Amino acid sequence: MDLMRSLPLGLYLEQPVTVLHRLDARVKLGWLLAFLIVPILANAPFRLAMAALLVVITLVIQIPLRVWKNQMGWLLSVTFFVLLITAFAPDGYATSYDPPQPRDGLALTTPQPEITKENLSIPKPGLLDWLPNSTQQNNSEKASEIPTIKSPETEYKYILFQRGPLRISRRSLSLGLRLSALIFILIYSTTLYLLVTAPEEITAAIDSLMGPLRRFNLPVTEIALTLTLSLRFIPLVLEEVQNLVRSVRTRAINWKKIGLRGTVFIWVTLAERLLENLLMRADQMSTAMKARGFHSSQEYQMLLYAPKLRSLDWLALLSLGILVVIRLVWGWQNL
Repeated sequence: MDLMRSLPLGLYLEQPVTVLHRLDARVKLGWLLAFLIVPILANAPFRLAMAALLVVITLVIQIPLRVWKNQMGWLLSVTFFVLLITAFAPDGYATSYDPPQPRDGLALTTPQPEITKENLSIPKPGLLDWLPNSTQQNNSEKASEIPTIKSPETEYKYILFQRGPLRISRRSLSLGLRLSALIFILIYSTTLYLLVTAPEEITAAIDSLMGPLRRFNLPVTEIALTLTLSLRFIPLVLEEVQNLVRSVRTRAINWKKIGLRGTVFIWVTLAERLLENLLMRADQMSTAMKARGFHSSQEYQMLLYAPKLRSLDWLALLSLGILVVIRLVWGWQNL
């Protein structure tokens, strides 16, 4: 399995240049923070709508199918299994659920007393002599009638599915939808941001947004550069893991023959080799930075990318404001 193609985490897509590539990195960072913060305490329909929005954005900007097909397939599979596990899990309410109507139809559980003239608030017969005969007859009929109480008819069902020990309730299904949508939003929004934003643009955007912190003598440039290097390091980790997996496959190890002790020894050796290779890569990156003249944040300046807001960026910011307003008005979760 090629991890670099099936899980393209932290990779930058240089070609083709889409609409998201042309947006300012600070605007895209604002949208990323919105996708990470807005789903908090949001209801299930709003989270599903945000997940669908990410899929629509991916299709509209025409990102190549080879880039996102495998990754979205794996991510959808993981979220689907999370939905199934959460939906069939107990909902946390340790109570027994009864149907909304009595078991024996419309029969009342407690006997009702007979209604007569004595327990009704009807004037005495002597005071009704001046009324017409029809009025007296109607009052006597009301006294002899016994009211019937109808049970309310509703289609509400708390238990949506039940077959033996398997049961899906409304609470468990809502929790599964919210959790699976949240996982999809958090992972795919971050991956999409890294896919359409160059590392130097991310560095310049973070450096520009954290500029006011320089008044407090904070190393803003070093923090931004460290974050960018960490993003660059993700593909290197995937590459080293992939190389180690291929090296184990080529040796055709008989895992049943070596037993549990030999298996543990091999995996510990592989983990040690992975750590050594990653430290060697980190040392190579630091040597390359020193060779290019980076010694401290005071002597280093960002000259690779100059962030600048255009008309398309202002339109994206307006759309972001509309999304936040919709979330504040209609997206709250019913606790």
